Amino acid sequence: MNDAQLLRYSRHILLNELGIEGQEQLLASHALIIGAGGLGSPVALYLGSAGVGRITVVDHDVVDETNLQRQIAHNLARVGMPKAQSVQRAVAAINPDVIVTPVVQRADAQLLNSLVAQADVVLDCTDNFATRHAINRACVQHDKPLVSGAAIRMDGQLSVFDARMPGNPCYACVFPEDSGVEETRCATMGVFAPLVGIVGTMQAAEALKLLTGLGSRLTGRLLMLDGRDMAFNEIALPQNPHCAVCGKPRA
Repeated sequence: MNDAQLLRYSRHILLNELGIEGQEQLLASHALIIGAGGLGSPVALYLGSAGVGRITVVDHDVVDETNLQRQIAHNLARVGMPKAQSVQRAVAAINPDVIVTPVVQRADAQLLNSLVAQADVVLDCTDNFATRHAINRACVQHDKPLVSGAAIRMDGQLSVFDARMPGNPCYACVFPEDSGVEETRCATMGVFAPLVGIVGTMQAAEALKLLTGLGSRLTGRLLMLDGRDMAFNEIALPQNPHCAVCGKPRA
């Protein structure tokens, strides 16, 4: 690290759990963020400000005025701009040393297969059930840790799925594709503005911990937040030995 970086990241360096070595790990890391909306905004801003060296942001959508109630990486001047590019500008305004690569495409299986393989940690900040499963399959295939967050109405949830650790569940173990889960979107159900900030910030924290080996992670646990009463509940997540994604040998 140079003198400017030592100053910028001094509050991280002062942490015994992180120090110079941990900060250097962050600077050498590559995070893949899929979704640049309510969750992706705080995720990108905190990973960028913390000094994650490379960040790839995937989102095919553009900034809309209805996004500004909660998607804090965007502003009125960037309405109509692709969200991934808006996030790139927002991170650059905080920390221009971070290399942010915007990918203005829908996250399909082919794109995910390429991008996940290059990342050190993957953050699912989407609100689409099919995309979540595609992200999970790519992470299991490439043995990449996945930080998954969700928020709707007044409820949030967060978990870490790490295919590198035997016996840990994947996203499909908990939410099977054939479970008949009804998809809900904030466009029709609404979402409490600070809720996505809370969940997204915790996603960023879990990602930083994964990248540096700091503390224990939410692997094998589902953290649920009731924003009405600001109450947290946690349940253990066992691996499904019959899971179609992780419960059988992979090539």
